[in-house]
Amino acid sequence: MTPPSPEKLNEMIPHARLLREHYLADPHRPGYHFLVPEGCHGPVDPNATVFWNGRYHFCYIYQHEGAHYWGHASSLDLLHWRHHAPALAPGEGDEGIFSGGVFVDGDKVVVSYWRLGKPDGIAIATSSDPNLDHWTRHPSSPVIVSEGGFGWTRRPAPDGAGMVPVGSAAPSAIWRKDGRYYMLTGNLPVLQEFGRQQNLPEHQGDTLYLFVSDDLATWTYLHKFYESRREWTRETEDDMCPDFFPLPSSPDGGPDSGKHMILFISHNMGCQYYIGEYANDRFAPESHGRMTWVDNEFFAPESVVDPAGRRIMWTWVFDRRSGEERAHAGWSGEMSLPRLLWLGPDNTLRMRPVPELERLRYNGRTLTGLTVPADGQLALPIRGDSLELSLELHPGRATQCGLKVRQSPDGREETVITYDAAEGALKINTQKSCLNLSYKMIESAPLSLAPGEPLLLRVFLDKSFVEVFANDRQAVVRRIYPSLPDSQGLSLFAHGGPASVPTLDAWDMMPSNPY
Repeated sequence: MTPPSPEKLNEMIPHARLLREHYLADPHRPGYHFLVPEGCHGPVDPNATVFWNGRYHFCYIYQHEGAHYWGHASSLDLLHWRHHAPALAPGEGDEGIFSGGVFVDGDKVVVSYWRLGKPDGIAIATSSDPNLDHWTRHPSSPVIVSEGGFGWTRRPAPDGAGMVPVGSAAPSAIWRKDGRYYMLTGNLPVLQEFGRQQNLPEHQGDTLYLFVSDDLATWTYLHKFYESRREWTRETEDDMCPDFFPLPSSPDGGPDSGKHMILFISHNMGCQYYIGEYANDRFAPESHGRMTWVDNEFFAPESVVDPAGRRIMWTWVFDRRSGEERAHAGWSGEMSLPRLLWLGPDNTLRMRPVPELERLRYNGRTLTGLTVPADGQLALPIRGDSLELSLELHPGRATQCGLKVRQSPDGREETVITYDAAEGALKINTQKSCLNLSYKMIESAPLSLAPGEPLLLRVFLDKSFVEVFANDRQAVVRRIYPSLPDSQGLSLFAHGGPASVPTLDAWDMMPSNPY
């Protein structure tokens, strides 16, 4: 990069100050959720997150001059991020950098990614740089060639006649087993062309394609990695941005649980996962779950394993403002909070926010012995738009109970977090979150409490984010854009009977983004 002239530099410096002041004055710009620093972008899928040389490295897609790049940031604590030059940019045959994964292979880091070029396909790049600032594309890239996201292979025996399409898009991280390299590729292009347009049942629904290599240069297609089932997913759903890994047995990492997880998206229904058995180069799903239910707002998952064996994930969370509103703000491209994943003793997924977030807490206050009247609400002496709340809620005879946040004094604006005992669901209702944003709905995640079990909520408010974790078993996330400056209130509510809250802790949250 050629350094600017002193004259040009003197023009840039006040512009940087003005941009910072513009961002700091924005009432919706998150303070501690990761934001893409390059401005207003989409898609901004997180990619290639790796722990290397003592710190976390995080890549993400952004756009510049009509092409897709991989941005790059690093952190010691998952909270404060140093921004690097792009990890991958168009050049050397790549015309655009799309989704992919990463793994550590001895003394180097290897990324696999979907590239646009001549030809298109799956490409590989490596780095041994201490800061991962310098990457070398594999001379054989693309190592898997495609046209429009898929290639062709001969039908397996005993048929053996004709050719079948095989996806070569959005690759997983590579992994190594018994001295060989393995990689998964997504199926959206195959689903679109053959499952949807040609209505061929064998290419409908989600699946992944397994490739193997001995040298990272020559890859051979083996077979479909798993078969999807319609009681779990729809025939219109794909599997893209796959992340395949062994699940740890505790939030602190430690030994693997013996089960593997595929974390992925379908483009129409967002982030979801399978848990099952991995053996004989095949995956057998035993259970399926979602992380978004009414739409695809929680999107493009990415995870990393740290030296303790903790499995930490993020997603891109959609910005539902209009294109004009995003352009006026000058920023768009935000990630969920990092959350821990592990397998519970009942073989179901557990999740909670990383404990590092506790370092952002200040001005703590505690309320005890709260009683919420039946069919009423209890205003709390706490206000704010950048908070963490931790509460123990006993539903008692209440059929619905929960917490209202970002509430205006006149009740015109509020976001409602509900435990619905009758439906067995954790909900976020954004129908009154904003007076002027048209995209409003009720997100509803399955959650059933055992008799006498309290609802244990962790609620994170971050300007335009509401992120809720419940009992280490469920989480819901929504974006909100309150339009009234006094939409800062909180209250508890109950319907069908009274509820009680023995303890409620609240903290202000220190912003960790630069501005």
